[in-house]
Amino acid sequence: MYNAAANGLAEAFNKTLCNLLKKVVSKSKRDWHEKIGEVLWAYRTTHRTATQVTPYSLVYDVEAVLPLESEILSLRIAIQEGLTVEDNTRLRLEELEALDEKRLEAQQQFQCYQARMTRAFNKPRSFQVGDLVLVVRRPISLTQRMGKQVRVKVGWSLCGERSLHKWCLQVGQQRWPTDWSNK
Repeated sequence: MYNAAANGLAEAFNKTLCNLLKKVVSKSKRDWHEKIGEVLWAYRTTHRTATQVTPYSLVYDVEAVLPLESEILSLRIAIQEGLTVEDNTRLRLEELEALDEKRLEAQQQFQCYQARMTRAFNKPRSFQVGDLVLVVRRPISLTQRMGKQVRVKVGWSLCGERSLHKWCLQVGQQRWPTDWSNK
């Protein structure tokens, strides 16, 4: 069954995963299957800006034990090793009971983050003649069949003399759109 929201999240994660793999895979790109475990570990143990926690801690309610911590004992590992089995089980159950609260807190953080991003994106902007503005021109398909695209060009330009319908500014004969949805 197709779920648009879930597919969007999956596609976003796949893009992130591919970008991380590109950073660690060799030039031949044939060893990606050997590196995927390391990449997933890095992703799961990195704090997310939106939630302020790691994905690992949202699932297990504890921070991941780094491989280095098992070789060089950290305080956290030393305390755990000093506990009896019953004490460790009781402590773990208490942590898991608090997991729902931690997840709700992460959800609230995420909603606040989304609200901040929405406000920043939708803030009113006004350009005056002579203002310096950053112009980003998105890739435009030259042909449908070939799938060729023009490179993105970014540059600073001055706002022109007049503003046109559906266009941000015009300098000479060059126009830049305000509607970036590529419609």
